[in-house]
Amino acid sequence: MVELPSRTTLLVDEHPLWLDTIQQVIQPMRVRVLGKATRSSSALTFLSGSAPDLLITGIRMPEGEMDGISLVREALQLAPSMKAIVLSMYEDRAHVEAAFAAGAAAYVLKSANPDDLRSAIRQAFEPSLFLASDFMNGAPEPAEKGPVDAGLTRREVEILQLVAEGYSNAQLAKMLWVTEQTVKFHLSNIYRKLGVANRTEASRWAQLNGLLTTDQLV
Repeated sequence: MVELPSRTTLLVDEHPLWLDTIQQVIQPMRVRVLGKATRSSSALTFLSGSAPDLLITGIRMPEGEMDGISLVREALQLAPSMKAIVLSMYEDRAHVEAAFAAGAAAYVLKSANPDDLRSAIRQAFEPSLFLASDFMNGAPEPAEKGPVDAGLTRREVEILQLVAEGYSNAQLAKMLWVTEQTVKFHLSNIYRKLGVANRTEASRWAQLNGLLTTDQLV
């Protein structure tokens, strides 16, 4: 496994058991846990005196506390250079878009494979990949070189190409060594970024924008 340069993180979730689970998942990486919090208010207090490289937070919080999406927005005001990843049980478009609008670098489902969270952390610090937050926050788009990519990550381009070849979600999950739920999440992100509603429209977009080889078009 490729290791990150040494990083630090704050973990936030209303369930202490999840905090321990997340710590175990990221343990193989060079990411040191500076603190854990089960309340948004505690997380903000921590951030007022410390600036970790990464915030990983859930969305649901105890009654009377701001939710994780609001926490991301407030936390990034305290530590603008920090990266934020939302780790949530919600897979609907509204929550995903709200998280990105708040400044999250990535959104990962709690049902995802542990490798997906580790991949999201690496991507958050990888300047060669363009995530949804880069475009929603008004960052300049890269100069066009070759096929248009609409801000898709490498994995999303790979999935889009395979979808255009006619593979099902189950086949994609087996080929990519991930769960079908993870495939569905990637597809949801792809549809949102491309402004399409289904696999057929996404496949057509891939064809029109040069993401398919000549062999794939035959």
